[in-house]
Amino acid sequence: MDIPIFPGTEAPKPREEVQIEALDIALYRDRMRVLVHIHVTPFMERPNLLIMVRDANDRLVGELNVIETMHNDMEFTLHLRGVTDPTGWYTAEVDLFYETRHPPHDTRVEAFEIPAFAPDEDEL
Repeated sequence: MDIPIFPGTEAPKPREEVQIEALDIALYRDRMRVLVHIHVTPFMERPNLLIMVRDANDRLVGELNVIETMHNDMEFTLHLRGVTDPTGWYTAEVDLFYETRHPPHDTRVEAFEIPAFAPDEDEL
């Protein structure tokens, strides 16, 4: 008799099958921070992540390194650096890699806009 430890779709995968499954961005009311939610395939070997936020001029305004994460479902808060008025378009890019980032094992990019006013109350 087999007793499954993981649900069928949640069984850890080898590194060749690991990818970024979801990247979601939410704004905080102060407009100077963004919540980044990342979901990756459950894994056998712990991957690294590099999370970057760039403004419309491709200038890096937020960055976070995650070394050998233990979790496949993660949330991080990134502060926008060197920005006086955050209004405008941004991109969040996540690279998933193991030994080296060049080239990354998987990449996901999401564009988002920070409005000129505070978000509605249903935002963070």
